[in-house]
Amino acid sequence: MSYGPRPWIQQHWDWRAAANFMLGGTGGGLVAAAALLEEPGAPLALGAGLALVAAGLGAVWLEIGRKLRALHVFFNPFTSWMTRESFAAVVLFALGLAALATGSRWLGAAAAAAALAFIFCQGRILYASKGIPAWRIREVVPLIVATGVGEGAALALVFGLQSGLAALAALALAARALAWARYRQALGAGAAARVLEPAGRALLQFGTVAPLAALVLALFWPAGAWLAAALALATGWRLKFVLVARASYNQGFALPQVPVRGARTDRRTPA
Repeated sequence: MSYGPRPWIQQHWDWRAAANFMLGGTGGGLVAAAALLEEPGAPLALGAGLALVAAGLGAVWLEIGRKLRALHVFFNPFTSWMTRESFAAVVLFALGLAALATGSRWLGAAAAAAALAFIFCQGRILYASKGIPAWRIREVVPLIVATGVGEGAALALVFGLQSGLAALAALALAARALAWARYRQALGAGAAARVLEPAGRALLQFGTVAPLAALVLALFWPAGAWLAAALALATGWRLKFVLVARASYNQGFALPQVPVRGARTDRRTPA
């Protein structure tokens, strides 16, 4: 790695950290959408959502050098959004598993609230990383929340094609596109913007327009729900992977003047 005034990509978070935002965000959105599903799809969607969140957290755990130190994440609830994310995950699993065991709709709704809190904490984790220009923009929080809810709502249609849930998925995907547009405008120009641009275009074209058309198609062809879910997940996961692992340039050094070794200087004595 070369250091200097030009920014370079951070090396602390790789695909495993990105997987937490990809899998955990979708899982949280799926748990939230499962509260709107009817039987028998609701328990299946809730269980799948919890499994996705667990897989995302497990990917982050694999990134830790000393695995037992993962418990240290619970020590800073007043200062760390990672700690708050961990507590939200504990509450989410407690309520979600209780809802699966009892079949209570109220516990399912409470798990949905915890899932939304979990996704919100993920957005704040990025926003709190002030050293990464692509993350410290406040518009990154609604972008992360909208991607999780949009992906989860679209995936929930696979477990039960309901008109109300289809309307929620359409609104969530439109909100995701709007959140991306606002984030992209706030990001401005630079290396991170160039890296994110292809994923952003795919999000608008194949992750918004195409899934909305597939949802209309699902009214006549049920497999359209599968197509909408696949497109929403593929484009959303690609965007979050690029955001975390490819566009995460740091600030770089602020050097007003760069010394040039071996340069000659013209020293003149006053007359």
